Amino acid sequence: MADRTIASTASRTLLYTVLVGFALLFAMPLYVMLVNSVKPLDEIRSGDMMSLPQVFTWQPWRDAWSLAQIGVQATGLKPYFINSFLMAVPGVVISTALGAFNGYVLTMFRLRGAHVIFAMLMFSVFIPFQIVLIPMARTLGLLHMAGTVPGLVLVHVVYGIGFTTLFFRNYYAAFPVELVRSARMDGAGFWRLFGRLLLPNSGPIIVVSVIWQFTNIWNDFLFGASFSDYSSFPITVALNNLVNSSTGVKEYNVHFAAAFIAGAPTLAVYLLSGKYFVRGLMAGSVKG
Repeated sequence: MADRTIASTASRTLLYTVLVGFALLFAMPLYVMLVNSVKPLDEIRSGDMMSLPQVFTWQPWRDAWSLAQIGVQATGLKPYFINSFLMAVPGVVISTALGAFNGYVLTMFRLRGAHVIFAMLMFSVFIPFQIVLIPMARTLGLLHMAGTVPGLVLVHVVYGIGFTTLFFRNYYAAFPVELVRSARMDGAGFWRLFGRLLLPNSGPIIVVSVIWQFTNIWNDFLFGASFSDYSSFPITVALNNLVNSSTGVKEYNVHFAAAFIAGAPTLAVYLLSGKYFVRGLMAGSVKG
């Protein structure tokens, strides 16, 4: 009995040691960014990027937010941060709503050709970004939405519908059939069944869809670089322009602060609701 306890303790200690080691490994870039973003530039140039700052300063953060040279104007990341929010929030809401409606129709109603429609939506999930660039550019030009934030919203909604439909379709396929039948017997129609029964019970998969879409839209660079102009750049494009600027002094502390600002929203989303992401994915995996 004592030997078994010792073996169990040793294996648990080894497991936690390995997990802590991996956690530190993944947290190291975050540490380097955060520490060097509050150092004066001279300390970074000295070569020791792992040490704590000898002189603490918030000036790199202020410069990154409102004073850094991006393009032809020293505006900082602020206007592009706002652009990304104006792009991400409507994109997430619209694609999630459409995905919920598509999943509801494809699951709860026997439509002719429903499997074909679902297969076509699933095909869109596997289409690489690069393939849709030219057709999407042509579409945005015809709609007079090229180089605008609403145009970027449209792009991300179209590309995200396949993912959100997949999430909600699998979730609703595991929804108790008895509840749906009871609601129909009580007179629930098309919209009432959706709005009063399924949608209020879709919290876990809505969280999955919101996290997935927000992360993809906020972190996107290719669509932002292809379909926006200077006034509608998302923050990823602005960050790239800041870091790769060929003029002036390379202010690495400002670059670190800007990278942290750009990644902060997605980091906050995962810290606040990351545990619900796995729950939502598992919620629709078992029929019950």
